[in-house]
Amino acid sequence: MTSPLPPSSPRSSVLELAPVLPVVVVENVSDAVPLARALVAGGLPAIEVTLRTPVALDAIRAIADEVPGAVVGAGTVISPADVADSVDAGARFLVSPGWTDTLLDAMKASGVPFLPGVSTTSEVVALLERGVHEMKFFPAQAAGGTAYLKALAGPLPQARFCPTGGVGPAVAPEYLALPNVHCVGGSWMLPPDAIAAGDWARVEKLAREAAGLTP
Repeated sequence: MTSPLPPSSPRSSVLELAPVLPVVVVENVSDAVPLARALVAGGLPAIEVTLRTPVALDAIRAIADEVPGAVVGAGTVISPADVADSVDAGARFLVSPGWTDTLLDAMKASGVPFLPGVSTTSEVVALLERGVHEMKFFPAQAAGGTAYLKALAGPLPQARFCPTGGVGPAVAPEYLALPNVHCVGGSWMLPPDAIAAGDWARVEKLAREAAGLTP
């Protein structure tokens, strides 16, 4: 976890930063910096800010500018415009719920690491053909969960995954025990009531617990 994703290594792995990748929906840009600081203090430096709200890009920019310990990325990236806007805002990695050739080309050209989303074996094989070995498995629980990923490990051991979607602290260790899973994505360390109350100490505590998860 030393010097994660240094500028000199733009294609370094997002999957190696921490066992959990927080998936963040920022409604108020004023929450972005204290929220990120709490996550980093709790041991979760990689932060995926989803492009689901009007302030998401401003939140990414604020975290990139004001939280030096954070490795902020953009999630819910679904178009080349999202790729360009996210990187311009300071995103250091990109995550998509799915992929197309057009989107994949844009993410490859961005110069930052990316996790394209997959939920079928054919999608995994297609990405491997394109030289992509790190992927987001989404929606993880609905798409087959640990049993599905365990089945993929035999024929496709070169594919590595970050399962996201319905993953919480109860099932996260089961995913992390799989040889082809290197981290999981989730938002359980970001309870809406804690964010609404500005209870960043609670967020930090939950982040620390998540950072300590082991198979």
